[in-house]
Order: sequence, then C-alpha cells, then structure tokens
Amino acid sequence: MALGFVVLLTVFVVCIALVGTCTTCLDRSTLDRTATEFDHRLFEIAPYLGITALFFLAKRATHGHSLRISRTLDWDLTAAIYSIEGEFVASLQAFVPQATLEFFSVMYMFGFPYLLVTAPILYFLLPSQRHLKELLIAYLLNYLIGTLCYTLFIVYGPRNHLASVDGLMYSFYPQTQEMTAAVSANTNVFPSLHTSLAVVVFLFAWRSRSDYPRWFAIASFVAGCVVFSTMYLGIHWAIDVLAGIALAIVSVLAADRLVGRAEGDNDRVPASDDRETGIASETND
Repeated sequence: MALGFVVLLTVFVVCIALVGTCTTCLDRSTLDRTATEFDHRLFEIAPYLGITALFFLAKRATHGHSLRISRTLDWDLTAAIYSIEGEFVASLQAFVPQATLEFFSVMYMFGFPYLLVTAPILYFLLPSQRHLKELLIAYLLNYLIGTLCYTLFIVYGPRNHLASVDGLMYSFYPQTQEMTAAVSANTNVFPSLHTSLAVVVFLFAWRSRSDYPRWFAIASFVAGCVVFSTMYLGIHWAIDVLAGIALAIVSVLAADRLVGRAEGDNDRVPASDDRETGIASETND
C-alpha cells in the first residue's frame, strides 16, 4: 500500500510541476505549431524512442542477473571510498539545518523525476528535435554505464556504512524507502545516477537557454538541489557525486557525437549554441 501511494503521489506532483513549467516557459504559438507537426516529429524521433525503450526493458529483465554477478565478483569499494573522503557526509549533515530536511527530501523524491520527464517534453516542442535525440541517448548512456558500474562494484552509501550518518529521508519518511528499493539496490551507489542525470538535464537546459531561458533557471535550481540532497540525505558519498558529474559530461559529449553521426548533422543545432556551452562537439572526420 505504501509503495502504491508514493508512486501515485510522485506521478501527481510531477504532473502538476510539468503543467506549471509548460505554462511558464511556453506560448500558444509553440503549442499550435507542435500540434500541426506532431506526426512528423514523432516519426522523426521514433528510432531514438525505440532504442531507449528496448534498453530499459532489457535492463529491467536483467536486473536480477546483474545483482547476482555483482555479489559473485564481490568487488566492494566502500572502504576505499571512505578512506579518501572520510566523514564529509557526516559533517555536511551536522552543518545543514535539520529544518531543510523536508525540502531536500522533496527535491530527491520529486525533483529528480520532474527533471527527467519535463526536459524531453520541452524539447519535443521545439521545431528541431536535435536536443531531444541527444537527450534520449544521453539518458541511455548514463544508465548503460551506471548499470555496468553497479554490476562490477559493490558500494554501500554513507547511511549504510557509517554510524555517524543518518539516512534522514528514510528515518522521517520510511514509506519512501519501499519505492527506492523497488527500483534500485542499496549497493547501487557509485556513480550517483541522480547526480549524473540531473546534471545532464542542466547541461541541456544550458544549451537551450536561448529557447527556454526560464527553463534554464528552473532546471539549474532543481538540479543543484537534487545533487546536494543525495549527500545531505546520506545516500551518496561526495565521490559518487563527482563521478556522476563526470559521467554526465561524458554522456552529453558522446550523445552529441553519436547523434551527429546518425543524422549526418542534417538537423544540427546551430553551432553558436555549442560554442556558448563550452561542451561543443568535434566536427565529423
């Protein structure tokens, strides 16, 4: 019952936030043009949607096998990570006022899916589908590399390794633990996919800020809160977060390159956008 309630609540909150964002960021002409070109745009991105869907179905089907391989290999990096960063997360929890617990719990539980859902919808509404194609591939690469790391390495988060770190969200909102346990094992820590995917959305919001300046402001704030919450709530180490940021940058660069090759750069987002981002892709050989 608790799991069903949390899922429904998450869907409700994300839908409300999505409607609010679209109201803030879009005008009527954008919606009208999308309605006119809907079939064409859907056909254009169908291969990318298909590849992404197939990957997630395969990931779900092999989740149990991945856990068994991980336990068999038993490459536990928890102690090594702790030896590098020590009590950083415990110090962070002690420094941040506990009055912020509810806010950062909301950011972790609802802000993260809000970013993942809102970004592709906004980019579908743009005349060019290049951002959406690259975003879908970046999502796929994040989960692909993240799943590989989770299979190879066992890492327990600070709340599971240190007595000095409290699993704040799960202590105050235990019903949320059932939902996170349903989609992820407690050893799926390095790298932080909450961080990597939130930063991916931020990077795309940066690249598309001329089209969606308000979305850039919203995504920057929410992504920053999601990244911080992963440490403050005792779920991830700082090293997990740094690895997640690196994974985000690599996946965005790789997605730009892969989509460029697939499209022959016929639907290239203007080069000026790339120069402004600081993460421009290389030209094809």
